[in-house]
Amino acid sequence: MLDKAAFILEAFSPSGGPFRLSELSERTSLPKPTVHRLAADLVRLGWLERSGPQYRLGAKLFELGSLVPHRLDLRETALPFLQDLFEATRETVHLGVREGMEVVYLERIHGHEALRLPSRIGGSLPLSCTGVGKALLAFSGPELTEELLSRPLPSLTPYSITDPARLRMALEKIQVSGLAYEEQEAAAGVACIAAPVFAGGGTTVAALSVAVPRSRFSPAQLAPAVRTAALGLSRVLRAGT
Repeated sequence: MLDKAAFILEAFSPSGGPFRLSELSERTSLPKPTVHRLAADLVRLGWLERSGPQYRLGAKLFELGSLVPHRLDLRETALPFLQDLFEATRETVHLGVREGMEVVYLERIHGHEALRLPSRIGGSLPLSCTGVGKALLAFSGPELTEELLSRPLPSLTPYSITDPARLRMALEKIQVSGLAYEEQEAAAGVACIAAPVFAGGGTTVAALSVAVPRSRFSPAQLAPAVRTAALGLSRVLRAGT
C-alpha cells in the first residue's frame, strides 16, 4: 500500500496538478477504486488536498520537505544571496538542487508581476529543460551526462533540446563559461541564465538562476549579477565545510 500511495504522490510531478481521480488512475496505472481509497487516506493525513473533484499536493508534504536538514541549511545560507540577486535584477530568482535526473526547486523569489513558470518551491523539472538543471548537469560529472544522454530527452516546449548532440554541445559551453542559458525550453516566452554553486572539494551542490521575459533577455547585463551571487554562496559554503 505504501508503494501505491507513493505512486499517487509521484504522479503530481512535475506539474503539481491538480488532477481528477481518473487522471491519477491513468498516471499511476492503478484502478480507480484503489486510487479513490488511497487518495482519501492521503487527504486525511494532509498529504493531499481536495477541492471538489480535484486533488493537489497537501501542505503537510511541504512542511516535511522543508525540514530535510541538508536542504534547509542550504536554503537558509543561500537566501541572502538570492535576495541580493533579486534586488540587483528585479527578476524572478531560483535556487535548485539535483535529485536524480531532475532539478528540485528549494526557493523562488519574484516581484508583484510573477512570470508564468512551471517551477514551484518543492517542485521538480527535467535537468535538460531548465537553466538551473543544465548548470547542475554540466558540473555533476561525465557519468551523469552519459546516463542522461542515453535516454530519450524530455520536452516541455517545442524549444526544449531533445537532440543529444545539441545538449552535449550546450553542456560543453557551460563548462567553459560557467553559465547556463535557456530560452523558452521550460516555458514559452521566458529565458533564463544560471550558474552552479560549489561546496568543498569542488562538489556541485546547487545552482541559482534569473528568469526573465524573453523580450528583455540581456545576458550581458544579467550574467555579472548571477555569477557574483553564485560565487558568493560558493565561498560561504566552502568556508563552512
